[in-house]
Amino acid sequence: MTTLQLLAAEQKSAEVTDWAARIGWLIGIALVVALVYWLMREGWKWRGTLQNDLPELATAPEDPGPVRLTMSGRYHGSTTAGQWLDRIVARGLGTRSRAELTLTDAGLDVVRPGAADFFVPAAALRGARLDKGIAGKVLSEGGLLVVTWQHGDKAIDSGFRSDHAAEHLEWVEALNHMINKTETEGAR
Repeated sequence: MTTLQLLAAEQKSAEVTDWAARIGWLIGIALVVALVYWLMREGWKWRGTLQNDLPELATAPEDPGPVRLTMSGRYHGSTTAGQWLDRIVARGLGTRSRAELTLTDAGLDVVRPGAADFFVPAAALRGARLDKGIAGKVLSEGGLLVVTWQHGDKAIDSGFRSDHAAEHLEWVEALNHMINKTETEGAR
């Protein structure tokens, strides 16, 4: 036999892809992803059930008074005050969304398209500060406006980010001035 005949005799065709095994792996991976998603969803619902003692959120009064400040931006969520990772999901407070904030003498009105709006009465406001994070969102230092307020027997921090971050400091000053004024008038 010649060398050419030996080479021709040794050639084999390429292996055929085992489609059944590949499809089985893809279905297995899809099932694992679906299971993880379902478990995360159940955890979210369970957290809401545990926080079910949170009272209904207030709505804005008919005549809230003159507008002091407005802001367009994003609502990033609410946590237990002082515990930036303890997210509150009850009453829709865990839903991130666009937000329109309006500060009046009556309080802070938060309008959220696609999510439940809420109102924080002036007497319930406890403080405002610039921060870098709240559950699920971390920004550069001072990139987040955090408003602390009292709802029932629970102190809550709510995080907002303006479309124009330069507005944050003005909001902190206005909210804290309003809170100090309300506390001073209440002490008389």
